[in-house]
Amino acid sequence: MVQILGKDVGHTGFGMMGTNTYHSPAPQLSTGCPTLTLRLTPSCPGLTWRTTIADDKQAFSVLDAAISNNTTFWNGGELYGTPEHNSLHLCNRYFTANPRHAEKVLLSIKGGGGSQPMTIDGSRTNIRRSIDECLRILDGRKKLDIFEAARVDPKVPLEETINAIAEYVKEGKVGGIGLSEVDAATIRRAHSIHPIAAVEVELSLQSPDILTNGVATTCGELGIPIIAYSPLGRGLLTGNIATSNDIDKDDRRLHLPRFAPEVLEGNARMGAELKKIAEEKGCTAAQVAIAWARGWSGREGVGEVLPIPGATRAERVVENSKMVELSEGEWE
Repeated sequence: MVQILGKDVGHTGFGMMGTNTYHSPAPQLSTGCPTLTLRLTPSCPGLTWRTTIADDKQAFSVLDAAISNNTTFWNGGELYGTPEHNSLHLCNRYFTANPRHAEKVLLSIKGGGGSQPMTIDGSRTNIRRSIDECLRILDGRKKLDIFEAARVDPKVPLEETINAIAEYVKEGKVGGIGLSEVDAATIRRAHSIHPIAAVEVELSLQSPDILTNGVATTCGELGIPIIAYSPLGRGLLTGNIATSNDIDKDDRRLHLPRFAPEVLEGNARMGAELKKIAEEKGCTAAQVAIAWARGWSGREGVGEVLPIPGATRAERVVENSKMVELSEGEWE
């Protein structure tokens, strides 16, 4: 079981952004640097960031399932939706209706968006604006356990961004500091400024980069848990996608390079292979994929790994939360 900020959060978390319910092109997060534009594609917009927003009955059933299945690390964002309806608004309504659950959940929120849509601003002024807005929306219904800038702003010294968040940690308004989409050197530098509670990066069989670029081992060395978003490869590892015909024509994943028609079938083969393993084990391909990501915890110097698949249905949360163990042969 993974511990973050001294709290047990189970072996699987919940991503409040999503990959299977967008009906528009994947948004890009501009850093203001002409050579550095980032595509914002972590785990599940499902409940707040889509054309047709889930009503509270559906959304609450998903969150109830997460709590019932000990999926108590929730990863959301000020950017996951609109200023009027995002992860924070959903949390406010949910915990207003279910105050007894607030202490069970460790809530991590990404923020720091700039004044223009899909930009980042890591200045002290804007980080304070973002955190204040998060706290205003939560309105005391739920503590802001972790705050992380959605991306590192190359125009602002890292010290300014981290120290701005640290002010709120010292005041007890925020529990800890997270990092998102960073390299090993940035993790080390940020941790020297203030202890880092968690690092959010992509990890899956299709995106294993952190295992070779120093990020995973740096987190292991420093004792920082890894929050692994998109452990299902944005659906390609579920075994339910073989061709573009298996994806709604309005699904924003079709705008991602790995879903391009000329490479999609090849990329989907891994999901088909996982499905074969899953059938032999009596589980699902998604559970095998999540188990693979989780299985890196403590291996080869890697830190603890908490996969955070997203979901828009309660039954999917239940599926994703089921603990599946892989044999050495299966894992490799």
